Amino acid sequence: MVTAITDADEMVQIFEQDLDVQDCSEPQKARFSKGHVVFDKVSFTYENGRKLFSSISLDIKAGERVALVGHSGAGKSTALKLLLRFADVSKGAIFIDEQNIARLAQDDLRQNIAYVPQEPVLFHRSLRDNIAYAKPRATAREIEDAARMARAHEFIESLPQGYKTLVGERGIKLSGGERQRVAIARAMLKDAPVLVMDEATSSLDSISEGKIQAAFEDLMQGRTTIVIAHRLSTIRRMDRIIVFDEGKITEDGDHEALLSLGGTYAALWHSQVGGFIN
Repeated sequence: MVTAITDADEMVQIFEQDLDVQDCSEPQKARFSKGHVVFDKVSFTYENGRKLFSSISLDIKAGERVALVGHSGAGKSTALKLLLRFADVSKGAIFIDEQNIARLAQDDLRQNIAYVPQEPVLFHRSLRDNIAYAKPRATAREIEDAARMARAHEFIESLPQGYKTLVGERGIKLSGGERQRVAIARAMLKDAPVLVMDEATSSLDSISEGKIQAAFEDLMQGRTTIVIAHRLSTIRRMDRIIVFDEGKITEDGDHEALLSLGGTYAALWHSQVGGFIN
């Protein structure tokens, strides 16, 4: 009994904590259509006082495919956290289709961004339910069409219970590549104007990665796409590659242009091609 009360008290304390990111009192309705993303003189400082960004600006045009690269701690993941409002900027603003995202409700903002993380979060429900998480009222036809585009329909149909198959806690009954394809099917079903992918193929073998890259090509069509990748072979065909270094944008261009610069990107590329990283 004492243990149960102690555990309950700790849980209540967690629920009573104030949220780090608060919505404004009268949030606007998100009106995204094209997916034009702008970081306007954005600064960001961590709670411990460490400053990462100091007035950085970035303009990602509607429909553009952009990769963020750089060493660990350079600011790539933090840029995505600010875009998704998992944290708020210290100064400056981030706009999508000319709307300041700080003036939107967080739920409304994230409903208009498709997010494919490195480790997809799956629930101990059926495959159909896990895909439909992106659009709860989706029809069976919409779910299966999304699965086909994500290259997931074939493996789902091969299971004894098909789309009714339970995936286990965190999708433990599926392989890494299968979980990732379910996450891509979710993003397909969501059909949002902005797509964010965070190291979405880093833990996959080459065969699984090949199938998923083909699905990504379909997923990126007509969407503004922002990708974080340490495996540079996966992003060489992006429209732009933006290099972060200690909170600053130091290089911006396509694969060939950045190789010719002989800077940070070229060093990262050659170290990976050579089979080692300095």
